Amino acid sequence: MTNTHDYTRMTEGSIAGQMVRFAVPLFIGNLFQQLYNTADALIVGNLIGNEALAAVSATGTLVFLMVSLFAGIASGAGVVVSRYFGAREPDKMQRAIHTVLAFDLTTGVLLTLIGTTLTPAILRLMGTPDDVMARSTAYIRVYFAGSLGLVLYNSSRGIMQAVGDSRHPLYYLVFSSVLNVVLDIVLIAGFHMDVEGAALATILSQFFSVFLCLRRLMTTEEDYRVRLRKIGYDWQMLKLIVRYGLPAGLQNSVIAIANVVVQSNINAFGTMAVAGCGAYSKIEGFAFLPITSFTIALTTFVGQNLGGREYERAKKGARFGVGCAILLSELIGLLTYLAAPTLIRAFTQEPEAIAFGVGKARICALFFCLLAASHGLSAVLRGAGKAVIPMISMLSFWCVVRVTILHFAVPVYQSIDVVNWVYPITWALSTVFLTVYYLRADWLHSFDRHAD
Repeated sequence: MTNTHDYTRMTEGSIAGQMVRFAVPLFIGNLFQQLYNTADALIVGNLIGNEALAAVSATGTLVFLMVSLFAGIASGAGVVVSRYFGAREPDKMQRAIHTVLAFDLTTGVLLTLIGTTLTPAILRLMGTPDDVMARSTAYIRVYFAGSLGLVLYNSSRGIMQAVGDSRHPLYYLVFSSVLNVVLDIVLIAGFHMDVEGAALATILSQFFSVFLCLRRLMTTEEDYRVRLRKIGYDWQMLKLIVRYGLPAGLQNSVIAIANVVVQSNINAFGTMAVAGCGAYSKIEGFAFLPITSFTIALTTFVGQNLGGREYERAKKGARFGVGCAILLSELIGLLTYLAAPTLIRAFTQEPEAIAFGVGKARICALFFCLLAASHGLSAVLRGAGKAVIPMISMLSFWCVVRVTILHFAVPVYQSIDVVNWVYPITWALSTVFLTVYYLRADWLHSFDRHAD
């Protein structure tokens, strides 16, 4: 069947074909995003130095902490939009779209105020090394000045993906990725800016993406068209969005707090540990690409099909998507394990930093399949409106267990390997929990029990 529209109804046609056609543009888009994130680190590390790379790396968990709550709540809009799109209820879909955009305008301003005022104090609480503290603070303040662009881009992209349009977000992401790299080089190499240049390049390219996404949504003739005069709060729809999104937001926030604890433990091993582990995190981002691609596809596929009461189709699509994510991520993990020294060396030539990065890769890379399983099963359940279950799993294992292990084991063994091992251990525990729930619970009829 040929689709002449910008959207894709995943309630009909080949399951594998629909899933792959939707996931491939997401994968390419995520690849470009990861490439320009990596380009940031490469440019900063090679043009400014290891201390600058450590300064930017030290802010990663804090950035995730600040944006995760609001991004999680906004993700509930994607579930709601895909549900009403699959059920062919355009009026409710319109209310959801314009409500989440109003929510973005509010949260963008809040993030800017909170991020620019509180993060220096949080960086100090994290034990950020003194020799990178000033640069980390400068980077984070510029970054959060562009919070509005960040939240608007994520939601507008999410709206298009919820109706099965993964092509246009890909185009816009490619354009903004190229722009980000060009601006990095111009601002850092040309204008001799420090880490603030990397942050400024990121937010300028982000606002460019927002312009393209909103222009598309405001000019389309489809039922999900955005009209500025309609942007406002529909309180009943906001309640539904929060019901599906708040568990993901709380989950992300608490995981981010746990990651701050992990980062604090890494910081205790010095600047070279921060730089080496930061370089590894960029490499791990590539392993996350198939996971991200298929989790977004899974949430959209499950949401649309359960909205359209295609239960067996939703189940088959869930199995296919999770399986693909596991297989692809493990192949990338194997390559990461084998090529770790060469990959880390691309970011830094400091032997001590390279050793820290390779050590983390050799512990974590072969367990990427567990990471994919946890995120894939979570995506299925969120698409079914069961966001509380992934939240319970992640909070229990990725937060409580992770922090507990660090609290008791690091003082005893005094080795960064302990910090590295908490990842595969907690990935495994959450995968077991989510698999048992997926197999035993009736997640297929969640929307029926909470129908409006």
